Amino acid sequence: MPKINLEESKLKELLKTAIIELLQEQKEVFSDLLAEAIEDIALVKAIKEGENTEKVDREAIFKILENKE
Repeated sequence: MPKINLEESKLKELLKTAIIELLQEQKEVFSDLLAEAIEDIALVKAIKEGENTEKVDREAIFKILENKE
């Protein structure tokens, strides 16, 4: 296998170009990944906030959910 010798600045430029092309060509995939990451962050935040709140009966939660429908 031939060895490739690249300068650091040239390697950085190639990586930047590849990332930009990827984002431009795969906008939907990138958008989905970003949305999923944001949802995960929000879920973690909600769980942490919930750890510091008063406990609620399971039946009370389902009653609230049933009324929302």
